[in-house]
Amino acid sequence: MARTESTMTELGTPAPEFSLPDVTTGRDVGLADFVRSRAVLVMFISRHCPYVQHVKGELARLGKDYTGRPLGIVAIASNDVALYPDDAPERLRELAAELGLDYPVLFDQTQAVAKSYGAACTPDFFLFDADRRLVYRGQLDGSRPNNGVPLTGTDLRRAIDAALAGLPVPSEQKPSLGCNIKWRPGNEPPYFQH
Repeated sequence: MARTESTMTELGTPAPEFSLPDVTTGRDVGLADFVRSRAVLVMFISRHCPYVQHVKGELARLGKDYTGRPLGIVAIASNDVALYPDDAPERLRELAAELGLDYPVLFDQTQAVAKSYGAACTPDFFLFDADRRLVYRGQLDGSRPNNGVPLTGTDLRRAIDAALAGLPVPSEQKPSLGCNIKWRPGNEPPYFQH
């Protein structure tokens, strides 16, 4: 596991399109499915990553706490499953069931979506406003495995609440930190550092 920070994609960047299969339903899900949402949260996750394991309860709470609000949420797994079989669709389906996730968990087999978003680590969070422009990228909060900081989701929740209210999201944002996305050999994006 390599501790990796998010790339901090430039704010205002348009949300890249995607269409990926939901591990639970098998149905393809894309940005067009969130046309009625005032904001869209795209999260890159992994089942095996200790950083995601640390925050998985908060990821489930996010979905429940924003039910009925105009927030679209999607989680995407992009790891190379040949080397990390715990991140295969059937194992992700088990994770979604275990956590009671009420948003789609998608499998990015080609890793093209992770690249288009500039995703570097798990977890990695990207929040887009009503115009599908990036307004937040970075950490869930300051909690990390074994650092003693309470897990609250404060940074991300503050950004979501502002975006849903049509208010500016503060531009001072801290990068997420987690396991690097496990790129297939020869498929590493230019921003990937070993």
